[in-house]
Amino acid sequence: MPAPLPSPTVAVVIPAKDEQERIAATVRAAAALDVVDVVVVVDDGSSDLTSKAARDAGAVVVAHPRNRGKAAAMATGAQAVAQWERARPRAGVRPRPLLFVDADLGASAAATAPLTVPVLAGEADMTIAVLPRQATAGGGRGFVVGLSRRGTLAAAGWSPQQPLSGMRCLTRAAFEAALPLAPGWGVETALTIDLLRAGFVVREVPCDLHHRVTGADLRGQLHRAAQFRDVARALGRRRVQDALRRLTR
Repeated sequence: MPAPLPSPTVAVVIPAKDEQERIAATVRAAAALDVVDVVVVVDDGSSDLTSKAARDAGAVVVAHPRNRGKAAAMATGAQAVAQWERARPRAGVRPRPLLFVDADLGASAAATAPLTVPVLAGEADMTIAVLPRQATAGGGRGFVVGLSRRGTLAAAGWSPQQPLSGMRCLTRAAFEAALPLAPGWGVETALTIDLLRAGFVVREVPCDLHHRVTGADLRGQLHRAAQFRDVARALGRRRVQDALRRLTR
């Protein structure tokens, strides 16, 4: 396990689409964390003023001209952080860990701070936020969570409490080891599996975070269907890879 950073600093990456109402509060809360010195917002094809609101709140903003999905936004954000670092070199300091934050957390994004502690201390390569029960109940039945949890257990021998949690802090080495990221909503499940199987240390950390919960209307159901599809694809691809490895031994 690498030694802790001599001057602990973390880069925040916030994938966002059509979040003009909440993004400013999320950016300000993340930027206020003691260990954070840059916040990058990736506007993933928004049709509203997400970019302007994020930039006005102090974020470095990178925009996709069209929606490319969460995994692409995460990769773009990591690249933007690397470019920002190259413009501000610090002798003897490794690349900053990446703290991924959902755009709709608002002021509660301040509670992502505990995710950085084990990573900066060299005790974990990736941490995953475990959220409390949200105030507004969603319309889901847990199918996607169950699929992801069972798939992670089968593929990597670990059953996470909240396998779809998007709030994660990880070292740059861990992030790069997981590239290319699984597309769409399968990114979190695949990230956990790939890092565990590569020998990285992954921990879940309770965080008092609150986000907008997907409802039970048609839009919410379509969102969950897309999540299920992408998680199933990520798991299926890894099963195929495992089968091919066995055949070539």
